[in-house]
Amino acid sequence: MRRTVTGLFVMMIFALAAGQAAAQDQIRDLVVKIHATQHAPDLLRPWTRSSPQQVTGSGVVIEGRRILTNAHVVRYATQIYVQPNQSANHIPARVEAMTPGMDLAVLKLDDESFFDKRGALPFAEELPRVKDNINVYGYPTGGTGLSVTQGIVSRIEYTDYYYQATGLRIQVDAALNFGNSGGPAVTDGKLVGLVFSLIQNAQNIGYLIPVEEIQHFLADIKDGAYDGKPQTLDLIQTVENDALRQRLGLPKGVNGVMVSQPYRDDPEYPLKEWDVITKIGDTPIDGDGKVAIRYDLRLSASYLVQKYAKNGKLPLTVFRNGKLIALDLPVRSKRELVIPYLMNDNPRYFIFGPFVFSQTTQDYLERLGNQRPSAFGRRPSPLVIRRQDRPAFDNEELVVVSSPLFPHRITKGYDDPNRSVISEVNGVAVRNLRHMVELLRDSRDEQISFKFASSGVLTHETMVFNRADLMNATRKILEDNGIRYPYSSDLRAVWEGSPTGSKSAQANCCGLTP
Repeated sequence: MRRTVTGLFVMMIFALAAGQAAAQDQIRDLVVKIHATQHAPDLLRPWTRSSPQQVTGSGVVIEGRRILTNAHVVRYATQIYVQPNQSANHIPARVEAMTPGMDLAVLKLDDESFFDKRGALPFAEELPRVKDNINVYGYPTGGTGLSVTQGIVSRIEYTDYYYQATGLRIQVDAALNFGNSGGPAVTDGKLVGLVFSLIQNAQNIGYLIPVEEIQHFLADIKDGAYDGKPQTLDLIQTVENDALRQRLGLPKGVNGVMVSQPYRDDPEYPLKEWDVITKIGDTPIDGDGKVAIRYDLRLSASYLVQKYAKNGKLPLTVFRNGKLIALDLPVRSKRELVIPYLMNDNPRYFIFGPFVFSQTTQDYLERLGNQRPSAFGRRPSPLVIRRQDRPAFDNEELVVVSSPLFPHRITKGYDDPNRSVISEVNGVAVRNLRHMVELLRDSRDEQISFKFASSGVLTHETMVFNRADLMNATRKILEDNGIRYPYSSDLRAVWEGSPTGSKSAQANCCGLTP
């Protein structure tokens, strides 16, 4: 009898192991290797692109006959191929939707027969818990085949991602390397997160984008476009300090976060300075600015914004002047910046004479590197002091001379205004790049003057040119440098048009149109 029981037990162990192996084999067939040729724009030479780079990453099959991966794997990719597990085939793919901020992308395949014999990896119903075991699948460097590594969940937090986006993030201790990006992390046969980052100088520390953030992204793109996550933009601080609580008149047991600077100061804006936000929705906020999500997890109160925001409004309870007030706060999907991020767009530029004018972007400043303010001019530049500013008026942009002047005799005696922000053309304040192009297009003056700004004070020398010389120089510079068009695609119609909509004579006569 004992032998029979022992035999049954051994058989059960083998059956369980066989079932687990079969389940793992099914997951393996849902994980793909992604080959991409990235051809990113050259931000210092915006009319061209940087040298192509071959990158590899990982992806996983999800419902809807789609591949989920990281945005940084396929961003600015001119070619994308998906290679199935244990196959030499490379199936052409294209990006269906992407968010560089949350580092997520969805791919569609040209040949969807790939999905005929494959299902989709199901999603976990809730966040994992610290110390939960995970398996991470992917194609890291060091080999060509599929790799599976084990680890545990070590931390869950709500924190910064990229481009001022925020979201949930899972830290794991699994061994991750380049190429794991976009690979699934699995527990009990279900997706708990997507690999997106690792710390290069630390051992066995990696990060996952949890399923909750992935589901937000997939729900957002159902209409064919990614709008972004709702967020609040007010500056807040905790109310742990006793003197501060006394100043606010906060009763014992009332906690929250204080508004130190509202996003807007107009009378219609619901939040005021010194307000204490005590609840988001019906969830109370602790004095350290966190909320209890479950018995074993506390997160930043900002996490609740994506939970409770509906139709652009967020329900709040605020302590103001000794009273609790219910109000609806307008929320936005992104912060308005006078110096925006490119995201997945190409830089906008206009070449005129020896100048290359561009819209200033955060990407351009990052490309320049963390230089001291003096590197941008004799005094602090708007590129430094306005980096986090909102636009002062509708459609405000900072127009920068983004490249060194092209060599040409008409620049004799002038300093190179590279990295300077243009403030005026012929005495007219420049509002944005389009406006500057219109000023140059419509000018009939024999001479054109350029002034440059620094800290709101005109400090760079004024540069004056004969209009005809600038037009002729443009044609010569384009020809000598093999530049096809002197403008980004969005500015073509602006330059070639006129206030009446007819073709601009000055564009045609000087070879600035194809």
